[in-house]
Amino acid sequence: MMLNRSLAKAFFGITKPILIKAALNYVSVGFLALLSVLPYRLVVLFGYGLGAVAARIPGKRNRVVKTNLRLCFPQLSNSEIDVIAYDHWKLLGRSIAERGIIWLGSAQAVSKMIEVRSAVDLRDQKPRILVNMHFTGIEGSIVISALAAERGWPRTSGLFQRMKNSFFNERIIRWRNRFGGNAIDRQGNLLPLIREIRKGNLIIIAPDLDLGLRDSVFVPFFGIPTNTITAVSRLALIAQAEVCMMVTTLLPDRSRYCCVISKPIDGFPGDDVIADAARLNAIYEAEVRQHIAEYYWVHKRFKNRPDGQASPY
Repeated sequence: MMLNRSLAKAFFGITKPILIKAALNYVSVGFLALLSVLPYRLVVLFGYGLGAVAARIPGKRNRVVKTNLRLCFPQLSNSEIDVIAYDHWKLLGRSIAERGIIWLGSAQAVSKMIEVRSAVDLRDQKPRILVNMHFTGIEGSIVISALAAERGWPRTSGLFQRMKNSFFNERIIRWRNRFGGNAIDRQGNLLPLIREIRKGNLIIIAPDLDLGLRDSVFVPFFGIPTNTITAVSRLALIAQAEVCMMVTTLLPDRSRYCCVISKPIDGFPGDDVIADAARLNAIYEAEVRQHIAEYYWVHKRFKNRPDGQASPY
C-alpha cells in the first residue's frame, strides 16, 4: 500500500504539471487560430483591452517600462510617464492579439494589416541588411516574406531568439517560414546568414536589444551608455552589404501599419565598430522620439552597466 501511494504520488506529482502545461499550449494555439480569422477590428479592440488590463497590474514589467521611460525622458513628469506607459501597454496588447494573424493568417490577411514603402528596389538582389527596430508592431521578416511572391522580392532571412518553451519554439519557426522565409538561430553559426546576404536575399536583423556583453560595446542611447551589439557593422563589412533601416509603426489613425525601408545609410559600415554602433543608436533614438509609445519599453535595455554599475531595474 505504501509503495502504491508513493508511485501514485510520484506519477501524479510529475505528470500533472506536464499535462496542464501541454493543455495550455494547445489552448493557446487554438486561441491564436481564432484570432487569425476574426475581423481585424475585433482583434485590435481585444488587444487594446488586454493591454489596458496588463497596464493596471502592478508587476516587474510595469516597473521596467516606467524605469526606461524615466531614464530616457527625465524631463517628463510622473503623470506624463504614466500616460505614455498606459498607451504603450495598450499597443503591446494589440500586437500580442495580432500575433494570431501574423503567425497563422494568410498572406492576404497579413498584407491587409500593413503597407510597405521602400526607398530601395528590393528586387535588385544587392547584398543588403535591413535593420528592423523593436517597435510593438508586426514582425518585419514575416511581412516581407508574405509579400515576396506577389512583388518579386527574394527570400527573407531573419535571426530568431530561442524560446524556453520548446513547444512554441518549434511552431513559431515553422509559422515564420510558412511563406518561404528562413529563420536563422541567433545562437548558431552565422555563416548561413552571410551566405544569404551574398546571394542577394533579404536579411532582417533587430539589434536594438541588450543581448549580453559578448561582441558588444557601451555607446550612448538617450545619453545613457548602453550595451549595444556590433554585429550589424561586422556582418556588413564581411558580406560587403549595404545597410538600410526598416521601421514599422502605426499610421497616424492607427488603422494599420506602415513599414518604411530607407535608403542605405551613407558610409556605413565605417572603419570603427564603436562609432558604427553609436551611429545606429542615434538613428534608433531619432525614430523612437517620433513614436514613443510604440517602442518596446518592456525590454531591460539598460540591464548591463559599464564599470560594474548597478542595474536600474
